[in-house]
Amino acid sequence: MINARLSAFGATIFAEMTKLAIEHDAVNLSQGFPDEDGPKAATQAAIEAIRTGRNQYARSRGEPDLVRAIAAHVRRTRGLSVDPLTEVTVHSGATEAIASFLLGVLEPGDEVIVFEPFYDSYPAVVSLAGAVPRYCTLRFPEFAIDFERLERLVGPKTRALVLNTPHNPTGKVFTRDELDRLARLCRRHDLLVLSDEVYEQMTWDGREHVSIATLDGMFERTVTVSSAGKLFSLTGWKIGWAFGPSRLIEATQAAHQFLTFSSATPLQAGIAVALEECGEEYFAAQRAELQARRD
Repeated sequence: MINARLSAFGATIFAEMTKLAIEHDAVNLSQGFPDEDGPKAATQAAIEAIRTGRNQYARSRGEPDLVRAIAAHVRRTRGLSVDPLTEVTVHSGATEAIASFLLGVLEPGDEVIVFEPFYDSYPAVVSLAGAVPRYCTLRFPEFAIDFERLERLVGPKTRALVLNTPHNPTGKVFTRDELDRLARLCRRHDLLVLSDEVYEQMTWDGREHVSIATLDGMFERTVTVSSAGKLFSLTGWKIGWAFGPSRLIEATQAAHQFLTFSSATPLQAGIAVALEECGEEYFAAQRAELQARRD
């Protein structure tokens, strides 16, 4: 028996499409996993961690080597300085990070703005928290934000907004101008922002990925989520993270500790090495290969 908060959502589309792909021996194009094996530095570091006994529970917020590597990555890619011990938390995938943040900050009856189309976990987790998703459909064909509709959606119960850029499933990369306007709205209405940036390196044709947390007055109201699975083609490892101001990371951690508590210790060791050794050159080569396939 499924409770009322979840019964409306059914099975995730990814489970349905994977089942169909297996039944028909078809290539599964529905899910965000690549056909690459990830950097050897990561797999070798994880193997070595297993061999040398890093096989017990990890620090709940993330192993020290990994949270330091995440903080360094955030500084390189966004120009933000975050405290690895108080402003970063490691999760069992980005989806768990998203759930931890929303469950940690929302109260029953709160409203959360979700741009449509969306990654299907957003409204489900909002509902699990007893909150209410409010949908703002992106305008075709540019998938632009309908700011008039957005302004009408914001009310006294609106607590947060979920942003996803680069966007799944459309591929939209929100421009700096769009994000500046969105940031002004969030500051004016005192909204929290969950910024899902798992595809942060997946930009082409000269488009710039802008993290909304870097805009004026936004770091203190934003938790940003990213994914080692998407960055390094290691989706089965389920290692993600969130960073933001300590008060919001505390709320995220409050839920995380009762969801998964910690993530696989040797895999965290592997991702720490990947973040340290695979810089812009790695991501540029990854983008070039994917663009060649696209073109």
